[in-house]
Amino acid sequence: MGTGGIGEFLREQRRNAQLSLRQLAEAAGVSNPYLSQIERGLRKPSAEILQQLAKALRISAETLYVRAGMLEERAEAEIDVTAAILADPALTEQQKQALLQIYTSFRAQNGSTPDSGGATGATP
Repeated sequence: MGTGGIGEFLREQRRNAQLSLRQLAEAAGVSNPYLSQIERGLRKPSAEILQQLAKALRISAETLYVRAGMLEERAEAEIDVTAAILADPALTEQQKQALLQIYTSFRAQNGSTPDSGGATGATP
């Protein structure tokens, strides 16, 4: 799903939560114009911004990551690990992606993810 997909989904979630654009922006710690651009599909939010929005909307950050195309839908145990990696503010985006590739590769080697499309065979 593209950038517009996450924006539409965020708008729907915001409306369901009965929050104005301004209220959600304030709760998530982002600017009103930036959130508006995300909702209109003009900007692509980072994992950190999605995490802040998820917290403000009281929904799963992993749901937003999937909608934004950052993650494929995964098994429950894998979701927890993946969400934890993506949510860690101490890691750079490059480090997060490297960890996710290694994790996916190990799971594929162990037969835990039969359709793990992201496995790259990365070695530590």
